Amino acid sequence: MKKRRLVVATGNAHKLLEISQIFTDFEVVSQKEMGFDEEVAETGTTFAENALIKARAASKALDCIALADDSGLCVEALDGAPGIFSARYSGSHGSDKANRDKLLQELSGIKNRRAYFNSAIALVYPDGKYLLAEGRTYGEILEEEQGEGGFGYDCIFKSEDLGKSFGLATAEEKNAVSHRYRALQEMLKKWRACEE
Repeated sequence: MKKRRLVVATGNAHKLLEISQIFTDFEVVSQKEMGFDEEVAETGTTFAENALIKARAASKALDCIALADDSGLCVEALDGAPGIFSARYSGSHGSDKANRDKLLQELSGIKNRRAYFNSAIALVYPDGKYLLAEGRTYGEILEEEQGEGGFGYDCIFKSEDLGKSFGLATAEEKNAVSHRYRALQEMLKKWRACEE
């Protein structure tokens, strides 16, 4: 049986891989693979708004159902920063290492290192209807990097669920407790209920 195609509005290979490891019943393809390579301005003020902006753009351009994720790290002692600016925290398009270094510098000497990853998932139909889902995973920011797995802030985020950094976790371990996994599971439930 042929798998149903799911177009993901992202240029981030790590996110695409993580989504494909969770949405195993679908043929997960990027918007670029489908011929839409436009950079969409993320002008929203929340993760959900930005996910919706990206999914709407891909759905409209490709006339298909499109899914988008917007996610980031929220640190309690920094009033939720880096938040929606997580990917570009150290500059307009800062590297993962530069983003981690900036965050660790800002938390230097701060005892409260509680944080969570937030993921908002938007699924948009060609007729404009949409579904939204969100997920979180809680933990704390470590004082130094641990592990080389994952991407972004993974090696400085110690997961409450795993008791270790996402950088030390296998893909299977991380995917079982991640913010994106939780949001995608919620989206699958909503999508299935909507299509019954």
